[in-house]
Amino acid sequence: MINKTLQLKLNNKLVDLSTPIVMGIINVTPDSFYKGSRISSDKSILNATEKMLADGATILDIGGYSTRPSANPVSQDEEITRISTALEIILKKFPDTKISIDTFRSGVVRHSNSNFHVAMINDISGGTLDDLMFETIADTGLAYVLMHTRGNPQTMQSLTQYEDIVSEVILYLEKKISQLHLLGVNDIIVDPGFGFAKTMEQNYILLRKLSYFKELNVPILAGISRKSMLYKLLDLQPEESLNATTAANMLALIGGAKILRVHDVKEAMQTISIFNQYNK
Repeated sequence: MINKTLQLKLNNKLVDLSTPIVMGIINVTPDSFYKGSRISSDKSILNATEKMLADGATILDIGGYSTRPSANPVSQDEEITRISTALEIILKKFPDTKISIDTFRSGVVRHSNSNFHVAMINDISGGTLDDLMFETIADTGLAYVLMHTRGNPQTMQSLTQYEDIVSEVILYLEKKISQLHLLGVNDIIVDPGFGFAKTMEQNYILLRKLSYFKELNVPILAGISRKSMLYKLLDLQPEESLNATTAANMLALIGGAKILRVHDVKEAMQTISIFNQYNK
């Protein structure tokens, strides 16, 4: 029996997950929570891409809609324009880059897949903000990051009531995975959704019990980089939270994460190298 947690098909090629990999974040938005990830000019997009690939990123995650709490809504047309501009710049110089699109809109998925060579969709809504998302993923054959959240970026932080957060998040993801499998989607990654409809305490419960998510038999993605669960705990700003991110990423790796979604690729790769050596 194939261990689905150890491989992933991207751009029709199998990616080995026996050792964890890094997804680098490129936000083509003016309002992402971390100022250092806001990229607007053509030159800055290329520079960020070149650095992340040189530092060891396997995947680049391109986002045109900030999904931080209370983020301002962005029209689909504007999101498509932002993402398309970045993709044209990146793929012209780095055509073999494995691209993930960070979106919860099926229209953005279809446009990106029709016009560019993309590999994955990273949907922070788990299909809850667009009824056509799962069908679209099935039609396109793209890999899919299934994340847990509640509500939308404007309302999610008021929806943090759980009886047992770990079992509820796992059950949610399990049901969504079953729906995707019925549609023929096989390349699924789960993300517990750190910071999305969770309190600080709940985020740390999920991190502490991340290994429980292995029972879903799909790769686990951890997106903790520079988030408020780190910098607010330490009374810092996002710009000051790289060390905290490294510590949290190591805990995520110990818990079974196979993909680290990060702003700082070099440091995440170093964390993986230490983790791998520790586990030899």
